[in-house]
Amino acid sequence: MSTKPTIEFLSGLPEELTDVRLRRGKTSGIRNVLMIFENLRALELVNSYTRQSKGALHLIDQEGEIQVTPSSLKIRFGGDDGDDLHGVECQFEIHEDDHWERFMRFMHRYAEANGMGYQDS
Repeated sequence: MSTKPTIEFLSGLPEELTDVRLRRGKTSGIRNVLMIFENLRALELVNSYTRQSKGALHLIDQEGEIQVTPSSLKIRFGGDDGDDLHGVECQFEIHEDDHWERFMRFMHRYAEANGMGYQDS
């Protein structure tokens, strides 16, 4: 059975990733992931008591679930009144090589399933 890769802040509510940026600290070697979402469906349910987040981001594919805790989450607003959602940036670090390899397998599956491409900078 093949499972379509999804990214969820709230269980059962898949989000659409707009962009992802991968970096590695030159001196520390720590890998940093920045995920950018133009829209976030979870924001519609912020005041809902029917779902729980517990601050984790869930990356789900055929291998199972990766649960990460963002080190930062920025919600960008703009527009004339300053209340139009202009995107969400979710950042987290990956320290272990095997966790990085698992994350990259997920990202390749997610990109393929959602018509995204990968390019080195």
